[in-house]
Amino acid sequence: MNMTDTNTNETPKQVGGARNMLGDFAPKLAELTDDVLFDDFWNRPELSARDRSLVTIAVLAANGDLDQLTFHLSRGLNNGLTQDEIKEAITQVAFYAGWPKGMGAMNTAKRVFTEN
Repeated sequence: MNMTDTNTNETPKQVGGARNMLGDFAPKLAELTDDVLFDDFWNRPELSARDRSLVTIAVLAANGDLDQLTFHLSRGLNNGLTQDEIKEAITQVAFYAGWPKGMGAMNTAKRVFTEN
């Protein structure tokens, strides 16, 4: 799955991969994910892809959504976040959203970062 493409302005265009993962099983969800969430929403100019990744990682960590967090940790790195920035954001989440969620998110980050 290609997480970013380059548009004519040399800025990374965010693209989804839901059709590849779920298109044959849940075509409408895949369509909405790729066309609305990624192609439209993630490419709005009000926030950079880097900033959107940081917000998304923090929210997923706070909610304990570790499956989606795994995907977005890699996307965040591709969008310019550093591992240290992500670890600091997850540490912040631990205090505001709960220690177990922070620890779960940090364990997920450790696994993703050591696999890459």
